[in-house]
Amino acid sequence: MNIIVVGLNHKTAPIEVREKFAFDGGKLQEAVNILKASKITDESVILSTCNRVEMYAAVKDIASGIENIKKFLSDFHKVPREALDKSLFIYHGRDAVRHIFRVASGLDSMVLGEPQILGQIKDAYDFSLKCKSTGTLLNKLMKKTVSVAKRTRTETGIGKGAVNISYAAVELAKKIFGDLTTKAIMLIGAGEMAELAARHLINNGVKDVIVSNRTHERAEELAKEFQGRTVRFESLLQELKDTDIVICSTGAPNYILMKEEMHMTMKKRKQKPVFIIDISVPRNIDPEIEHLDNVYLYNTDDLQGIIDVNADGRKIEAEKAAEIVESEVETFMKWQASLTSVPTIVALREKAEAIKNDELEKALKKLGPLGESQTRTIEHLASSIVNKIIHGPTAALKSAEDDKELIVDVIRRLFDLEGEKDNDQS
Repeated sequence: MNIIVVGLNHKTAPIEVREKFAFDGGKLQEAVNILKASKITDESVILSTCNRVEMYAAVKDIASGIENIKKFLSDFHKVPREALDKSLFIYHGRDAVRHIFRVASGLDSMVLGEPQILGQIKDAYDFSLKCKSTGTLLNKLMKKTVSVAKRTRTETGIGKGAVNISYAAVELAKKIFGDLTTKAIMLIGAGEMAELAARHLINNGVKDVIVSNRTHERAEELAKEFQGRTVRFESLLQELKDTDIVICSTGAPNYILMKEEMHMTMKKRKQKPVFIIDISVPRNIDPEIEHLDNVYLYNTDDLQGIIDVNADGRKIEAEKAAEIVESEVETFMKWQASLTSVPTIVALREKAEAIKNDELEKALKKLGPLGESQTRTIEHLASSIVNKIIHGPTAALKSAEDDKELIVDVIRRLFDLEGEKDNDQS
């Protein structure tokens, strides 16, 4: 079985492309159902965030596995293959393991050391477990991924001082408005990003925080936490008339604010400037809004410049984290290599035990009646001889040498082992 990763992220595709492949809302469940029913993959985990859509999979054949996943992504999202191929990255084997370890450690994030990505990977894995779309290989990989990410954060400073998208949004707001204490700020969506934004805004003196969410109870919880107030989702436009800054982060699959609606709102505002950050993927704010006078609209890609400036201080820590990732990749590859010899180890043990039991039975018959202690001594002797004979071959099979396939083949020939193939590690 082989590990492959097929995906697109903020490095390979702009937001206009990423949002077309996002597994938002009920799409994730639908996708998992299709993958399981069609057996496109033997195991799979789908990670879909604002910056990346990645499929981690276990497949028997690498080439056909990659091709099948590309076709699935194209068909599922109804996007031509040409557009998909231009934006994809593909890894398999050691490179695939290294990639997911780096992603979880924040080394592949737009914000170097980003802590949120680990939680998103955990959520993706938990969902796959619930759907029973993983098995031996991906279960081990995902658990190892989480432990590697924790180790890099514990043993390096990769996560210290990391700025996230919400922080960058606030920095941009300060550049536009200067003093934020007199500004009214609305959070559309009450997820983690919105919550982080609220904390940064309050730390910068903001006192008037308005929260709107499709689930109004959740909006009330967040507003209460920050001593803010709420507005019903259907009353957004009315509230926008008096709002200076909007941070939008929802899971809606379409635009919730259109250009014409904003145009009318700007008239009511008498063209007073408004700053809008749309950190949703797919985007929730009509991009055409940015063409309106006095409307400053930014998305996640627009925030990259601010984030880059703040990333310089963490590059040394990133190098340390990358070294940890490399050592952990080696550990995982050794474990995976050991799987190829498991059937041979089992066959060797079973054959040795069968010979021992046959010979014991013959010997005990010839010896006639024996005491219980004498019988146990003979059985112990036989077991000891068997264990010592197969110890060497077993240790060689468990090692992670590059010539593992040759070792397996030689041992199977020497001990005349027949049966299942060695490449089935499930």
